[in-house]
Amino acid sequence: MTYLPALVTLLTMFLLAGTMYAVSRARGRHGIKAPAVTGHPAFERAYRVQMNTLEGTVMFLPTLWLAANYGFSGWAGIAGLVWLVGRVWYALAYLKDETKRGPGFTVSAIAWVALLVMACIAVCRLMLLG
Repeated sequence: MTYLPALVTLLTMFLLAGTMYAVSRARGRHGIKAPAVTGHPAFERAYRVQMNTLEGTVMFLPTLWLAANYGFSGWAGIAGLVWLVGRVWYALAYLKDETKRGPGFTVSAIAWVALLVMACIAVCRLMLLG
């Protein structure tokens, strides 16, 4: 299971690429010229999915790797997979109807908090045990 955090990281990169594709496709479909970030509601949803996923990834990846490298590799990988499933759920729901994004967000938030707890425990253990 030590490979799981690396697999999750790779899959997260595919998720980010997918959100970029969704924005590009929505730009073309709805005639939104760069650098505009407003226009058709479907484009705005795709853009928000991309930005929210990018923002979440900035907090997720360091937390995943702190937990994985300092004592919780398997559990961190599992929590990372849960985060990823939550983010995909969030993205697909948000793209269809912004009011349906809550459950996916909640799943990913719970997984991230679990990773944060693991990372805090791991770092505290390192500080105490040297």
